[in-house]
Amino acid sequence: MQSHLDYVKAILDAMREAMTIPAPTPPFHPPVAGPDAPLALIVSPHPDDEMIVGALPLRMLRQAGMRVTDLAVTLGSDRSRRAGRLAELRQACAYAGFGLELIGREGLSGVSLALAEDPVALAKAAEPVAEAFERLAPAAVFFPHGKDANRTHTGVSLLAREALRISKISCEVFETEFWAPMESPNLMVESPAEDVATLVAALTLHTGEVARNPYHVRLPGWMTDNVRRGAELIGGQGGHSPDFTFATLYRHLRSVAGVIEAASPAPIFLAEGKDPASLLKNGKTFLR
Repeated sequence: MQSHLDYVKAILDAMREAMTIPAPTPPFHPPVAGPDAPLALIVSPHPDDEMIVGALPLRMLRQAGMRVTDLAVTLGSDRSRRAGRLAELRQACAYAGFGLELIGREGLSGVSLALAEDPVALAKAAEPVAEAFERLAPAAVFFPHGKDANRTHTGVSLLAREALRISKISCEVFETEFWAPMESPNLMVESPAEDVATLVAALTLHTGEVARNPYHVRLPGWMTDNVRRGAELIGGQGGHSPDFTFATLYRHLRSVAGVIEAASPAPIFLAEGKDPASLLKNGKTFLR
């Protein structure tokens, strides 16, 4: 590689070639956590969100021996695609080693910020999510931040917060981002190349979605840009960037009997070699 044009063309060629790589086929052989290991629960607005924001949950599984489960709140707004999206979601979760729970028979409908205008409707919509929180007793819950610029994402953020209030569980909380950046993330999680490849491959199993928009091949670029953003949003303006290539940004909070409060005393760069269980209150690793 002799010039920056060579560099840019190499990226372009790699992306074009990546779009021709076939999706993985069963049998899959993901890591398996112990049945009594603590649970990281991803509250997903749509099938595929579990992988887009799944960097930290995947590290919790692989490095800390925690179980990871996707709680699918909706299967999308297109009713004709719901059965297909559920089948794709099952495959993607099986590939990554994530469990899967679905709210109702085909997820919820009408999830948006409009629920905030009717507290009774909000509480009713949040009931099945609160029931899942109580039954599954997660050690960590992931859901979108409240300004994630997609009506279902912002609605699921509202539902998750209401479900925490109703269930009164205590756990770590990690707000996620995709459609719009968080204003104040406090956690940058590095991903090794192997983890990024797992997330990209799992996304290819959402075949109907990547057929209309091949966003799986753009995930590494997004994760690279997160390093740029996170270096100064988390480390402070004018600070040095950590030596990460791929990262995902989160806001780490804590639910104490359903009341969300600050968790991290200082912004954190979670490097590849650092145990993600250190983010939990007891800081314990659960590898068998």
